Amino acid sequence: MNRFLLPVISLVTSIVALASAALAADCLSCHRQKTPAAVRQWEASAHARAGIGCAACHGTDHGRIEKGEARVDLKVCGGCHKKALADHRASRHGMGLHSGWGCTRNLPNRDRQECRFCHEQGSEVPKSEVQCARFLKQSSEMAEIGCNYCHMVESSCAACHTSHTTDLKIVRDPNICAKCHMGPDHPQWEMWQTSLHGTLFATAGRETGPDCQTCHMPKGSHNVSVGITMSSGGDPYPADKRKTRRDEMLQICAKCHAPEFARKELARGDAVRDQSHALVKEAELIIGDLADRGQLDPMPDRRPPHPLRGNQLVLDNQLLYEDTSHIERLLFKMKKYDYARTIKGAYHQNPSYTHWYGNAELKMDLVDIRTEASRLRDRQSLTAGKGSSVPAETTEEKLRVLKKKADRGAISPAEYEREKGVLLKELAGHP
Repeated sequence: MNRFLLPVISLVTSIVALASAALAADCLSCHRQKTPAAVRQWEASAHARAGIGCAACHGTDHGRIEKGEARVDLKVCGGCHKKALADHRASRHGMGLHSGWGCTRNLPNRDRQECRFCHEQGSEVPKSEVQCARFLKQSSEMAEIGCNYCHMVESSCAACHTSHTTDLKIVRDPNICAKCHMGPDHPQWEMWQTSLHGTLFATAGRETGPDCQTCHMPKGSHNVSVGITMSSGGDPYPADKRKTRRDEMLQICAKCHAPEFARKELARGDAVRDQSHALVKEAELIIGDLADRGQLDPMPDRRPPHPLRGNQLVLDNQLLYEDTSHIERLLFKMKKYDYARTIKGAYHQNPSYTHWYGNAELKMDLVDIRTEASRLRDRQSLTAGKGSSVPAETTEEKLRVLKKKADRGAISPAEYEREKGVLLKELAGHP
């Protein structure tokens, strides 16, 4: 760098710091009375020591601040913390908001400020195409408290770091992760806490027992997806990406374990995931087949529409737990709770979560789904007045069901044409 520019840059930096400190003094005279705790936290922070005052983050338009229009989001923080911002955006935390939100344009009494979650100011172009159907079914209060107190992690550094403190002890404590990573759908904190890793951490400290940050934020990285080989829904990544991520995790494990031991342990988790995934897919096929035959109670066209897909069957990650049929509600528990507990328990080395809280429930879910499917089939038969046994399908009915399978993507176009050809020959009376 030009040696004559260094004094100029230093002078500009000093002027900015002095100006920020002067503006902070104006804020503090009032906020010592109105928000004394926030002032104390800032005064003890690294920001205060560096001369970074209120206006540097909040701006100077007090009217916009009071209206909640001058939010301190990750772009504000990223102006200084560029690497942390880049790491964060590359991770699952960087898509957390959109995976928990959804377009509110068609909701009654919508809050137009919510548009900022998916659109830049003044733009109609969405930042992301991810939307959460379950969010759209909630009241605005439940959506804010029950969804976005966690999912705001995408756009707010304060979700983990808090608003005015900069003490790293807060974000190095695994309890900060527990705020979101607990409960029936992803109890990673409980799994870790009651595993051997968690016990060693509690009794001997981080040097002996790894915590969330040790494995998922190595060297202080903000990319919490390092080493993870599957999507948030538990679907394995493509082979090349999976190998890269597995190599990352093996490097982390090798700090404490022999590489071959770590490789075998993770491979065992992969096997549990694949076995569990097959059980979920079997349940989805059963429910899809019932829908093709009009045997769900109620069918999608006889209940409130799905907020994203309308009156059609939805069994993917937009699966609902309300305004649905009983057998779909069983699938929700199976897929969102028990499948997640099984595979995450396996990867977190927790035998009870892997088996009793996970695998055992997963298999009993499938028993319940099979039983409910039999009940629905028998009920349709009884309704038709043909006794308790299910009558054989006609070829025309088989063709209609086959077309529905193809339309919803359950079979490929080639499979559809092949099976249709067999049925058409049967209809024509050919052997």
